[in-house]
Amino acid sequence: METHFDIQLAKLKTRLFKMCSLVDEQVQSALRAIEEEDVSLAEMVIERDKKVDKYDVKIEKICQKLFALNQPVAMDLRLIMSAMTINTNLERIGDIAVNIAESFVHIKKKPAFLEKTKINEMTTLVKEMLRNAIDSFIQNDPKLAEKVIRTDDELDAFNAENHKILIEIMKEDKENIDSAVAFLVTSREMERIGDHATNIAEDVFFIVEAELIKHKYEKFLFTQAEEMEKEIDAEENGNEAED
Repeated sequence: METHFDIQLAKLKTRLFKMCSLVDEQVQSALRAIEEEDVSLAEMVIERDKKVDKYDVKIEKICQKLFALNQPVAMDLRLIMSAMTINTNLERIGDIAVNIAESFVHIKKKPAFLEKTKINEMTTLVKEMLRNAIDSFIQNDPKLAEKVIRTDDELDAFNAENHKILIEIMKEDKENIDSAVAFLVTSREMERIGDHATNIAEDVFFIVEAELIKHKYEKFLFTQAEEMEKEIDAEENGNEAED
């Protein structure tokens, strides 16, 4: 028999999954608006942000109730804790989708110089990262979460390359400044989506594996357990010697 806690926890998951779907749609639409030069689609993204904000509030409230009225433990506790941070990351991704849409509404069409940049490559990669982060959460899949984390450096590299390319384009022709600035913003915003997708992937590790890997995930993902144990032992021995 389901308890009240079970029902509320199921409701939390449902709302989070809907938030995931909505935010993913916002990002997909904002980027498609650029690809298809569809200003009306970009404006729709801006308008739909109100719905993202409503889900943000609903999820935060149910998390607060679950903590206030229950004493969750183990995986349930980790899920509720992570739900709050995942929700925050999703809400910020929604805001970024709006920023991208607003930037495109300002210029209204793709400049010819865009082919010289890595915007298209970034677009493909960031959509994949976000989708994988969401799927890793829905499916409780730490391997897929690992894939997201591994990809973040590649996205950062594309953003850095775009920065150099677009600065040169502005230097070459002042007529390109407005459009180049718009895509500097878009490139930076896509890089930020990658950061938030990585945060979600890290939370998946916390939920499933009970491991906090923020800021130190390489030790968990890219080294063998035995090597980690040796490193920890060496640090502890060193600390004892200093004491």
